Amino acid sequence: MTGIRAGERHPLHAWGWDERVERWWAGAPRGTIAARVVRADRGRVLLQAASGTFTAPASAAAWSDGAERIPTTGDWVAVAAADAGGHGTIAGVLPRFSAITRVDALGHREQVLAANVDSVLVVHGLDRPVRGGRLERTLVLAWEGGAQPTVVATKTDLVDDPTPTLEALAALAPGVEVLAVSARRGTGLEPIRELLRPNRTAVMLGESGAGKSTLANRLVGEEVQATRGVRAGDAKGRHTTVTRDLLLVPTGGVLIDTPGLRGLGLWEAEEGLALAFSDIEELAAGCRFRDCGHQREPGCAVRAAAEAGTLDPARLARYAVLRREAQEAEARREALARQERRRQGAATRKAHRAGPRRGR
Repeated sequence: MTGIRAGERHPLHAWGWDERVERWWAGAPRGTIAARVVRADRGRVLLQAASGTFTAPASAAAWSDGAERIPTTGDWVAVAAADAGGHGTIAGVLPRFSAITRVDALGHREQVLAANVDSVLVVHGLDRPVRGGRLERTLVLAWEGGAQPTVVATKTDLVDDPTPTLEALAALAPGVEVLAVSARRGTGLEPIRELLRPNRTAVMLGESGAGKSTLANRLVGEEVQATRGVRAGDAKGRHTTVTRDLLLVPTGGVLIDTPGLRGLGLWEAEEGLALAFSDIEELAAGCRFRDCGHQREPGCAVRAAAEAGTLDPARLARYAVLRREAQEAEARREALARQERRRQGAATRKAHRAGPRRGR
């Protein structure tokens, strides 16, 4: 899309278009228009362009960097103009400046949950116990994906005093802001709105029933997401959001609501672990060995802190679990890369053997 005068805002500015997207768009295929994926569902995507919305198949498409990507919610794409029926064809998926990913249900491939997000809102409902492992795992995904996490404690209207829970959440998320909100009453929302201004993108991650859809409705200003109650016995929610939807927030920015995710398996996690467990990383600088695994090695400063009570032993145990999982994921990635190299090599040899056929 061209023809924007100096000083004018791009028609898709409200949907997150900024200088990062502008730079990548310089390599767009000729004759295409810019659009953002606002929903990905069952092999098709809903696209927002300057002229309106239309659909396209969610097939892999390459950009000028040569990488093929399957478009997902939050992606920016180049689209051949939509036909009269409102259908288009994706000619390329722009590179992503961030991507929140997990391992797929089979444990073999990377699944992108949301692309090009600036913030991850880690949503926890105050009507349920704090699950340290779940929260820490989500923070690892956020940091690893290249986004800034913020813990959002919802449903303050359902508890007499949220302070103890807020302190527990802060202890599990060093260096991360913890916000307390009541979406039903509309209190505590301004810091979230500030995260989205002027045209930033945030994705909400949290258990089903944590209050993500209610929060989305309050921020958007209308009932755009269905909501249902939680079970009285265990505060577990029913799945109401079934797709990942990018929603325009009137006060600025866009918000991606996600279904309650049961599994958050790690695909890549080295940097995310270091940032989510920055307290352990700082202690590890005092270990005798640089590659200390904090298990039985002599001179381990991390284990010494756990034994002295200055580091929660349960937190160290959860860190060890995630670290092992990250190492296993790395081994799977390497095995898949070797498999792909063998496949490409076999295809090249086959093409070589076939060669151009010559007449006699």
